[in-house]
Amino acid sequence: MAGHSHWAGIKHKKGRADKIRSKIFSKISREITVAAKLGDKNPEMNPRLRAAIQSARAANMPKDNIDRAIDKSEAGDQSNFDNIRYEGFGPKNIAVIVETLTDNKNRTASSIRTLFQKNGGRLGSQGSSSHNFKQIGIIKIDYNLISEENVLDLALNAGAEDCISYNENLHEIHCDKDEIYKVKKLLEIEIDSFISTAIEWTPINFIYVNKAEKDDIINFLENLEDDDDVQNVYSNVKFNY
Repeated sequence: MAGHSHWAGIKHKKGRADKIRSKIFSKISREITVAAKLGDKNPEMNPRLRAAIQSARAANMPKDNIDRAIDKSEAGDQSNFDNIRYEGFGPKNIAVIVETLTDNKNRTASSIRTLFQKNGGRLGSQGSSSHNFKQIGIIKIDYNLISEENVLDLALNAGAEDCISYNENLHEIHCDKDEIYKVKKLLEIEIDSFISTAIEWTPINFIYVNKAEKDDIINFLENLEDDDDVQNVYSNVKFNY
């Protein structure tokens, strides 16, 4: 998987079918609101907002929801959201990075700490687990939109470093994190629909666990993701079976 997290693959394969759609919409709406507040309201002039809107469309979010999220950024009483990263270790000492977008730091810190402790894990300081990862730009495209050969050529010509195709699932384009929106803009000439565009943490060192240990770990990671303030969860777990 070219160093990509096995947990990320499982998440997409499951399609997060167990997750309530309204919760997914809520998290995407928050990202749209923050992106619009921090930059131009026109997605053509704001790459972060454009990427968030494309993610919303990939999740089948209604246009009215998208428009409301953008309008909310102009509300005078809109709370200020902070991006806060938490690092720690879960069951079997897997390294975990949790990215949050929150308007209440104390609430979020307490929730994340509790989730780690209830699952036999522990929070660490900044850098305690991130040294097991590297940050790269990852652009995900539906597998059925373009052939493996064409997407590879397109990605390399756009300046990407790699393109991995997961059969009947998705194409994943990897690039330097500072070049992600430049690469994305070139891809948009040929592709008009994207699953997601994000700077992600990909594992350098993996922790291998067996089938018997799988359920506890997946339960822990999904509980983290289900927290309203959590936007992304990354882990270096790899299931050894």
